[in-house]
Amino acid sequence: MDSALEVSRVIKASASDIFAAITDITRMGEWSPETYAAEWNEGFSEAALGASYTGHNRNGDAEWSTEATIVDFVPNERFFFDCSFKGFVFAKWGYTIEPADTGCIVTEHAQDLRPEEAKARSASISGVSDRAAHNRAGMVETLDRLAAALE
Repeated sequence: MDSALEVSRVIKASASDIFAAITDITRMGEWSPETYAAEWNEGFSEAALGASYTGHNRNGDAEWSTEATIVDFVPNERFFFDCSFKGFVFAKWGYTIEPADTGCIVTEHAQDLRPEEAKARSASISGVSDRAAHNRAGMVETLDRLAAALE
């Protein structure tokens, strides 16, 4: 089962610029082909450990929203968040940033935590039957868009 994915790419930008872009969740729609918008939940206005936000996703005609909570936050190095529905964490997503000769290696991480019995229902909501392949393609596109904006 391919429940954990990683996609990396060199981005010719500083760690601080990359980190600022990926942690400004209001800009996620610029990078992600699936998450078209996100906003901070009440009581939060910026990325920090424990902050939460709502992400709005689209795949064709299918639309759905998820709650996200930041669970790992190290400036200019790591940004990870849990995605949940009604309190159940179904996925973990995140980014790591490492120095490279020509900028930084940015790695996007995704871990699918859905139990097998939830996958058919999830596919009916999102229209995505092969979540691993869909996520991998989206991760490549996200990093490409991020690089295009920052380089």
